[in-house]
Amino acid sequence: MTYSVAVSGASGYAGGEILRILAAHPDVEIRTVTAHSNAGQPLIQHQPHLRSLAHLTLDDTKPEVLAGHDIVFLALPHGQSGQYTDALADAALVIDAGADHRLTSSADWDRFYGGTFHEPWAYGVPELPVAGGKQRTNLVGATRIAAPGCNASTVSLSLAPGVAAGVIDPSDIVTVLAVGPSGAGKSLKTNLLASEILGTANPYAVGGSHRHIPEIRQALAAAAAARTSDPGANSGPIGAESPNSAQNSEVRDGGSGIRISFTPVLVPMARGILATSTAPIAPGATDDEIRDAWESAYGDETFVQLLPAGEFPRTADVIGANTALLGLAIDRDANRVTVVAAVDNLVKGTAGAAVQSMNLALGLPEDRGLSINGVAP
Repeated sequence: MTYSVAVSGASGYAGGEILRILAAHPDVEIRTVTAHSNAGQPLIQHQPHLRSLAHLTLDDTKPEVLAGHDIVFLALPHGQSGQYTDALADAALVIDAGADHRLTSSADWDRFYGGTFHEPWAYGVPELPVAGGKQRTNLVGATRIAAPGCNASTVSLSLAPGVAAGVIDPSDIVTVLAVGPSGAGKSLKTNLLASEILGTANPYAVGGSHRHIPEIRQALAAAAAARTSDPGANSGPIGAESPNSAQNSEVRDGGSGIRISFTPVLVPMARGILATSTAPIAPGATDDEIRDAWESAYGDETFVQLLPAGEFPRTADVIGANTALLGLAIDRDANRVTVVAAVDNLVKGTAGAAVQSMNLALGLPEDRGLSINGVAP
């Protein structure tokens, strides 16, 4: 079976990356691409690297244009996807690459985003440990999926195994990320001009103000629930499309004991995230138990890989790939575990996660159309 696809926001970075991956996917046909201000223009004018899609023209992003497809990808700025939810009620599968359907807590949405709060959808990070197993279980057969924030999924995947196994203390997480400016989108912004970022490293959203913080807390709360749940239990606050208010409260008020200091730094590379995350070692946890937590969580995973002891990833090794590479260090002098993670923010951080989740929802092989191989040099 071939599935018809529409991609909104197709002139942007996230939309363009979704199209790049889908162009090589054997089970889909890209029929419609849409944009706002660029409507009416050839797609190739805005995505000149997508030569196989040169026949497509950008249409207006309107519900009636997106309707009628088997799969709709919404690659729109935060706060804009929600308006299409009701209008696309008949679409078999809708995947939102924005933030509108990620958070379970309306209070967190009001604090970090503002505007209308929309119901949470199944969270598109298949490898995330949750109660009952992995998040992929909740994506099989899903009809509405929220692709993750790139920084959020990188940090969550870095630390979730330690939280789930109880070998780290999640009340004192510190993470610093080197990130490329493509994660901020394609809109013209002074602080993202080449003259502003070349030759310098620029911190931003310092002091607990970054929008991905509640998403990380939410994901790690689901991992914490994995430690105490029964094998068949529901997967916690991100496992279903209609989580209950008690779960919302736990994530919102820190009832799970998860606290994170999060500092992103813009660096002069177009793509990539290198996240260095640390947390205290839990009392009594041995070195073998610590490493085994990550090996057990990701040993059978295709797209999340733990490197051998003493090795750490580079962003250069994951560019163009749907791969997250992790390096783990145990610092007994500081009594902390350090995890260094590298991802391509536009692939595993956004578009690749969306397509991987799409495959699960449709019952296709999870790796269909996705590569673990990066591009070098």
